[in-house]
This record gives sequence, structure tokens and C-alpha cells, in this order.
Amino acid sequence: MAILKHIASKNADYTETERYLTFQHDENTGRLIRDEEGYPIPREKYLLEGLNCDPQTFARECRKVNQRYGKNKRKSEIKTHHYIISFDPRDQALGLTMEQAQQMGMEFAKKHFPGHQIMVCTHEDGSNGAGNIHVHIVLNSVRMLDTESLPYEMRPCDTRAGFKHNCTKPFLEYLQKEVMEMCRQQGLN
Repeated sequence: MAILKHIASKNADYTETERYLTFQHDENTGRLIRDEEGYPIPREKYLLEGLNCDPQTFARECRKVNQRYGKNKRKSEIKTHHYIISFDPRDQALGLTMEQAQQMGMEFAKKHFPGHQIMVCTHEDGSNGAGNIHVHIVLNSVRMLDTESLPYEMRPCDTRAGFKHNCTKPFLEYLQKEVMEMCRQQGLN
């Protein structure tokens, strides 16, 4: 069964997110793994795309939107929301590829997080040796574009540019059902 995980981050260093997605990290400490010369070691394989941004300039673009709307100025504010869709390890035997997972992640992000700057990154090296394919969806907490309401409990401001993403329990329950439906449609566990 696929699992959806949510992490809200108050770290103002948006580039740290890109480093996590593209470079190897120690599973236990979370620290970058470096080579003998001290340089971070790139991940062997990953797929990275952006929505409403270039993933290579995600950090700069997020800071510009924050500045435009006067948001994310305090340390206590949530700067990014990180959603992880972890597919069942048995899904690879059913034909799930990184490319298919990335496409599903992009479609999921477009549908459920409209108006946000988003990085979508797929890895095949699940934690703790699971080896399962998983998709990271990282979005700036500040919405840059106005959008339509989605089919779950939303406040009017949740669709307007300049307002922050609101991750509620009903929203997470809605997203988990959407992940299950997406897997069912693809013939996955």
C-alpha cells in the first residue's frame, strides 16, 4: 500500500531542500555524505522537475514570492510543505518505474497544490533498505497564483495568491484517499 507523509519545515534555507533531493544523505543523521575532498556526493539516480518554477532556482524564486507578499519573515513561520508518496516495494514487480512515479507525482502536484511553486523529485532508494520508489513534492508555503477551490473543506483564502498553504487533517485524509485511488487506477498495491 502506498503511504503519504507530510513534513512542514520552518527552515528558511530553501536550498537545503534541493540538496536533500539531489545529494546523498546519511539515513540516521540526515547529514550530507561527502567525498574524500569534502564535496557532497550526488545521488546516483533521481528525477527532478518543477511546477511554476525552475527546480534549479526554486530557492530564489520562493524568496521572491515571499517578498512580494510580505510572508515568511519570521523564524516561526512554515516555509515549505514536503509531501512524500512512498509506493509499496511490491509495485516494482507490477511494472512501476521511476519515470511513471515521477509522472504520477507531477499530476498529483498539479491537481492538489495549484498555484504553488513546487519541486517534484523521484528516488528509487527507499529508507532503511526498503528500496521502494518514492516521490517528494516540496512546495513553497506561499501560493503565488489564484486558483479554484478543491473538493475538500477549504477557506476562501486557501485559493488566493499571497496566502499560505493550510495542511489540515481533512486535507491529509483527502490526499491519502487520492493516493489510494491513483494507485488503484494504475493497477498498483
